[in-house]
Amino acid sequence: MQVLFERERRPTDELTALERNMEELGEADRPFAETLLTGVVEKEQDLKNAVQVHAPGWSLERMDPISRCVLLVGAYELLFLKEAPPAVIMNEAIDIAKEYGTEEGGKFVNGVLNAIAQGVGAK
Repeated sequence: MQVLFERERRPTDELTALERNMEELGEADRPFAETLLTGVVEKEQDLKNAVQVHAPGWSLERMDPISRCVLLVGAYELLFLKEAPPAVIMNEAIDIAKEYGTEEGGKFVNGVLNAIAQGVGAK
């Protein structure tokens, strides 16, 4: 999430930015972090489309940046990675949105990811 947020603020190489942020994560989390980051970057347009479909009335530009980045990661985990149960993915995303964003951001992330997990509004 941090690398995606940083990338929105200024052009950056994602893997270089991840390297800078690895001190906070620890080496044991590196493979998972790299998988998430490269997966989100590779599937970014698909993920943005899924978020848009499941967040009616909210353009990506209107969403707060923290929520938008958390949603892209959560949507990737739900739609493509599928290594954890949806409830676990959603709870982690909500916690991150609340910690780095706002209480409302956590509720918003919850609603959108729940809709993605349930396939609500999918075309």
